[in-house]
Amino acid sequence: MTALTRDAVLGFIGGSGIYEIDGLSNTRWETMSSPFGTPSDQLLFGELDGQKLVFLPRHGRGHKLNPSGINYRANIDVMKRAGVTDIISLSAVGSLKEEYAPGHFVLIDQFIDRTFAREKSFYTDGCAAHVSFSHPVSERIQAALAEACKQLSLPYSVNGTYICMEGPQFSTFAESTLYRSWGCDVVGMTNMPEAKLAREAEIPYATVAMITDYDCWHPEHDSVTVEQVIKVLTGNAEKARDLVRTVAPMLAKRPEVDEQGGDNALQYALITHPEARDPELVAKLDAVAGRVLGG
Repeated sequence: MTALTRDAVLGFIGGSGIYEIDGLSNTRWETMSSPFGTPSDQLLFGELDGQKLVFLPRHGRGHKLNPSGINYRANIDVMKRAGVTDIISLSAVGSLKEEYAPGHFVLIDQFIDRTFAREKSFYTDGCAAHVSFSHPVSERIQAALAEACKQLSLPYSVNGTYICMEGPQFSTFAESTLYRSWGCDVVGMTNMPEAKLAREAEIPYATVAMITDYDCWHPEHDSVTVEQVIKVLTGNAEKARDLVRTVAPMLAKRPEVDEQGGDNALQYALITHPEARDPELVAKLDAVAGRVLGG
């Protein structure tokens, strides 16, 4: 087993109430700028028993942004600039399986990307790169999340496939049925290209998919009320805060290099010859690719 040698800075991307955690100290909201545009919100820096945490409300405080309007590149870029070493995504999703009822947490290990209107890479024309993404989730972070769920007696499952649709509309019945036929476990609108960009920025990433209701394939879907969904959302947010508080000390120390999680994802990914690289784009990549570009 790799020795734990490096202090972690844990980043959490999720709902605007996730950071309202008892014991969070030395807090400050800070505006972070990115050459890739405007992130969803300021970053909240804080400490939990000495462990450094950074929170980013994915949709902005007050839920100002729909999934297609989120600047995923700017979000990951500012997390990298803030010194974040590991990211945990806390995401509301719909269930595609009977056994995954509202309130259940699924610790995702695979994604299917069905989005089409989003910038999906930092490496555009002028500096091309192709990162490995076959195993997109850090097993180290996922294992800690599983242990935290177990300690809290939360209903959870380890491993699952998250299909990300464009939105903001929900699935048609035909789409929902198709996703089930593909073996998907949950459907959401936000983890792609977020997970891809985290890998391109060499930040290990893991997802806690928090089920709010069944997707429209379910025969009882039409009987679900807004009040019921809000009740589940509120309960999930409380569970998520407990999960953050429990998992943070488990991840306080990390390997110097989380190879499987993507710490070295760019080692052989850049294929544009140095003399052919666009200097303007290279300058924008100072945070996400500084390790390999010499920044």
